[in-house]
Amino acid sequence: MTGLRLGPLLRHVDWDTGTAATVWVETGRPCTAEVRCEQGGGGSSRTFTVAGHHYALVTVTGLTPGSSTAYEVFLDGERVWPLADSPHPPSTIRTPEVAADSVRVTFGSCRWAARPARGRDPVGPDALDTLAAKLASAPEEERPDVLLLLGDQVYADEVSEATSARLSAGRDREVPPGSGVADYEEYTWLYDESWRDPDVRWLLSTVPSCMIFDDHDVIDDWNTSTAWLTEMRATPWWRDRILSALMSYWVYQHLGNLSPAELAADPLYKAVRSAPDGTQALRQFAEAADRDASVARWSYRRDFGRTRLLMIDTRAARVLDEQNRSMLDADEAAWLREQALEGHGSYDHLLLGTSLPWLLPPLIHDAETWNAALCRGERGAWWARFGEKVRRHADLEHWSAFPSSFEELTRLIIEVGSGPDAPATVCVLSGDVHHAYVAEPERPGDPAAGPGAAGAVAAPDARVLQLTCSPVHNSVPKAVRIGFRFGWSRAGRRLGRLFARHGRTGEPVVRWGRGGGPWFGNQLMTLTLRGRRASLRLDRAGAEGADGRGRLATVFDRPLTDGS
Repeated sequence: MTGLRLGPLLRHVDWDTGTAATVWVETGRPCTAEVRCEQGGGGSSRTFTVAGHHYALVTVTGLTPGSSTAYEVFLDGERVWPLADSPHPPSTIRTPEVAADSVRVTFGSCRWAARPARGRDPVGPDALDTLAAKLASAPEEERPDVLLLLGDQVYADEVSEATSARLSAGRDREVPPGSGVADYEEYTWLYDESWRDPDVRWLLSTVPSCMIFDDHDVIDDWNTSTAWLTEMRATPWWRDRILSALMSYWVYQHLGNLSPAELAADPLYKAVRSAPDGTQALRQFAEAADRDASVARWSYRRDFGRTRLLMIDTRAARVLDEQNRSMLDADEAAWLREQALEGHGSYDHLLLGTSLPWLLPPLIHDAETWNAALCRGERGAWWARFGEKVRRHADLEHWSAFPSSFEELTRLIIEVGSGPDAPATVCVLSGDVHHAYVAEPERPGDPAAGPGAAGAVAAPDARVLQLTCSPVHNSVPKAVRIGFRFGWSRAGRRLGRLFARHGRTGEPVVRWGRGGGPWFGNQLMTLTLRGRRASLRLDRAGAEGADGRGRLATVFDRPLTDGS
């Protein structure tokens, strides 16, 4: 029997024509994977092999725009999905109307997937599980058009009890990398654990998803600094870890981000599919990408009618030289600018998906720019060494820790959001920081704006927002919660300016205030865009009920625009 090991995952749904989609599966052996739709349409693909595992990304065609159709998955002609004993409704593919002008985007990050072996979950109900249960119990309820998973889909360095036991059975955990995963096979265990969760498996089979990695998909603080990377490369285990991370990310997450046309034009996808075993081709690609970030572009663009999404790689594309430190290398920065400005006026909303927030609590922003100044030698060698220690201990590595990149992104956002053809909103969607909040640049005349920033940019016509939502399923210590709250306060702002003066960093190019939050707990944000109108909702997974399941409770629901 040919088994369905993992999936199906509904990934790309074509918004240009409403007639095509892609479905990803992992199978138990080589076979032909086929998707058959109840109302017509379907597709098939032969599996490809990587490191003894077998995968297919099936392009489904012949769909009807503006429809919803149940689908089944067959392997070598045998039906394997839906599962015979599934309590969930049929998996469906929903397609948009041609020229649809509305989209509902649900997003979050940081999902530690493993449930406890026994007893209650110490970090509370999983927000994806609770969303899945809600949608499964009310199939006709409005559901997201797309799910954005903004990093830390798996935790390669913080594994569950069950995965830890498997690691111990196969190797000596006293030898580095110890309790973290070491190779491709062990990475597959993480995806099994995350995506075999019955509720999440059904959710991902019926709601299209876009993904991007963050550090824990590889290792905590991945690509923090040149010193960090030098230390990692000197260890005997790092090379297998990073190559396995990039290979598994390409297979499990990145491929599904691409459209059928992009897949057809991808030389690596062609090489891996045409080889009896694609392991070597993929490993060579990973080796090249690790040496030179310009080899791979993990960032990508998706258009949902008149909403444009640019998902930005803020990990692998970094320039770490302290004197030329940048979140994005030159090629990546040029790509982002080109994609944001192309067809300016042809979209009503621009979404920038970046795992790391652009706007942080002001104290934390100033602390990160101060730290960056110390590390590049602004205060001398002793302070530079001190700054590197603080950077790693406190995870000071967001956009503000790359000051030139922060300013470049800010100026691009203001440029895109200005003029008669400006979109109604420019929203930066982020996670990472294990809480949620809304931040907004302050316009001249705002009571809280204070003195003008040096070299400040003009206020845009679009409404510009930082929307941060994390975690989906994780926690944050109480002391850190207090720190995040203090970071928004007047006292926190004043302390931040002391850091800035010591680091000689000057005023930021823009000032901002808090429009909501901070909120803590396992949560998801949903952005609803209709024409030039936008609204935002935050749902938090509440305490488990008598049936052992969590419940989603809305804690924030507000319009963002008055557009028609």
